[in-house]
Amino acid sequence: MTATTKARILIVEDEQDLAEGIRENLHDEGYESEVIGDGEAALARALEEDFDLLLLDVMLPGLDGFTICERIRQAGRDVPVLFLTARGALDDRLRGLGAGGDDYLPKPFHLGELLARIEAILRRRLWLKRSAAGSVLSFGDNQIDLATREVKAWDGAHFELTTREAGVLAALAAEPGKTVTRETILEKVWGRDLLPSTRAILTIIESLRSRLEREPEAPRHLHTVRGVGYRLSLEPEDPQ
Repeated sequence: MTATTKARILIVEDEQDLAEGIRENLHDEGYESEVIGDGEAALARALEEDFDLLLLDVMLPGLDGFTICERIRQAGRDVPVLFLTARGALDDRLRGLGAGGDDYLPKPFHLGELLARIEAILRRRLWLKRSAAGSVLSFGDNQIDLATREVKAWDGAHFELTTREAGVLAALAAEPGKTVTRETILEKVWGRDLLPSTRAILTIIESLRSRLEREPEAPRHLHTVRGVGYRLSLEPEDPQ
């Protein structure tokens, strides 16, 4: 699968005309897709099949889109989610991203914008897969398989990173010892047009430090370069 063709997309939308219009346009662009208009049925389908992307309305019969996304993430599935909704308020956008969504497109929208968002999400996921392929990252007695996101930590703990945690590490690991700007990380992991500020990166860095650093408050591997970005040191360095 390339970033823009042959992806399988599940359209979860109860407005039938809109859903069919999206499906037809996706077909014209080379995507495979199917439509479901009920929240409960959509959750079951998303958990039983391996889709490359979910287009997920928020206001649905059965289960709302936020709940569907949360349950998919709780089940350990990292399929990208693009929310489609008439609710464009900032709080709703933040809730969607907090639930594990990858992007958020308020209605009404132009189909060209929808296609651009889909392509951007798939490109980011393809970048992550290629960056992680065969890559085991080692530092501070941590062993991290970026492809599977599985971690054996310095203290013997075993856990799985989120997709974005793995993405941030992959972006830093691509240039070990060098400073990677916040803007570069945002573009690679979230996308240039997405809502999160640089605070979103810091939240993930803090989460990684809490599990991968022996002293999270005095990190020796995951360094902040003030005013610029972050740097991964494979060998321990004194706190900055």
